Amino acid sequence: MIWSNNIKHLQKHPGLWFLVLLVFCAALGPVIVLDQSPMANDMNLSRAMQGPGSVSEMGTHWFGTDKFGRDHFSRVVLGSRISLSVGIIAVGISLLIGIPIGAAAGYFGGRLDQILTWLMSVLWSIPTLLLVIALTFVLGKGLTQVFIAVGLTMWVEVARVVRGQFFAEKQKEYVEASKVLGFGTAHIIFKEILPNTWGPLLVICTTNFASALLIESGLSFLGIGAQPPTPSWGSMIRDYYPYLMTGKAYLSLIPGALIALSVLSLNSLSAALRSDD
Repeated sequence: MIWSNNIKHLQKHPGLWFLVLLVFCAALGPVIVLDQSPMANDMNLSRAMQGPGSVSEMGTHWFGTDKFGRDHFSRVVLGSRISLSVGIIAVGISLLIGIPIGAAAGYFGGRLDQILTWLMSVLWSIPTLLLVIALTFVLGKGLTQVFIAVGLTMWVEVARVVRGQFFAEKQKEYVEASKVLGFGTAHIIFKEILPNTWGPLLVICTTNFASALLIESGLSFLGIGAQPPTPSWGSMIRDYYPYLMTGKAYLSLIPGALIALSVLSLNSLSAALRSDD
């Protein structure tokens, strides 16, 4: 792959290291958080609204406590697991649907390509957030529904990229050689052509990951994503944005800054991959 030739350049990318740190903290969440209760939901009004660095019987609250006395750092860390999970699962679903559809449209062409392209164009014309909201209303509230809804709206981008790549690759000599040697269609599609599309696919997956994170945060902010007491960056912003003017702005600014930095890191990493491609 072309982008693999510049892996040393990507290793120095600050966005990559921020994402690595975020994944590391999310993976070690149950170990590094102060609140060991399920969903970091240990409430105690006697320690409510304490500032960052305050100390209680639980220990040091690095990000302070919220209005229910819950450790804000613990909930922010566990909230990162929600955002990353939505991104990973949504991208996985989009790949499972988008790759076969895009490959079929690009490789076979003709009437099949016209039908699949029409379907992709129709879904492409609908704003993603509105489509996700509609699906969550049909499927119900909750994380599982968000996983499915976001994944079902992102396969179009994957299918369009794969279709374009297959149109270009199927004309090349190695594909003709595979046909002459008697290899079947499935072998040519998945063993010969598909490996040559991983570069552009990685770029679109990175972009989709950022979109999934934003969509999940938006749904949680609207109250139709992660449901209480599950911690989510979007729901934290919704719960604490009234405190922006009361000296407790960090309660919403911290998760908001993490969303912004995560999306910025993913998009800048996608741009770096695209330039390397």
